[in-house]
Amino acid sequence: MSDALYGYKMKTIDGGSRALADYRGKALLVVNTASQCGYTPQYAGLETLYETYGNRGFAVLAFPANNFGSQEPGTDEEIRKFCASNYKIQFDLFSKISVKGPDIHPLYRHLTTQPGFAGDITWNFNKFLIDANGKTVARFESGVEPLSPELTSKLEAILPAA
Repeated sequence: MSDALYGYKMKTIDGGSRALADYRGKALLVVNTASQCGYTPQYAGLETLYETYGNRGFAVLAFPANNFGSQEPGTDEEIRKFCASNYKIQFDLFSKISVKGPDIHPLYRHLTTQPGFAGDITWNFNKFLIDANGKTVARFESGVEPLSPELTSKLEAILPAA
């Protein structure tokens, strides 16, 4: 079991705090997001993914980041309102962090150094699929839509049967 992931405690978009250990036993899709990106409409697909698979032990963890083209300039409150009003987000949205560079958040340092999935985040909406034991099982670039067969087939393979 890969426990390293569960050691992080993250600030939520509303200023609270959430230990990633709370997600132990769930499959996760960890995504760096931005509100002013060409990929921003993927929020809708992420919400549908969450609504479709959430009752099978799946969670989406979204981490807004302003690392690419200043496409997430807003405050946490502005980001929260944008996601709620435009996409009716119900999945977990966290406080804005850095996902690349000298100020990279330790969670993303961990994710981007996993054997077989290592490498810098290349743009907004890069995605990491993590199994119920905390092990990274797939990584998807920005252009891979949340509801694409490429992603959903890998997700379904790690979830318990419906």
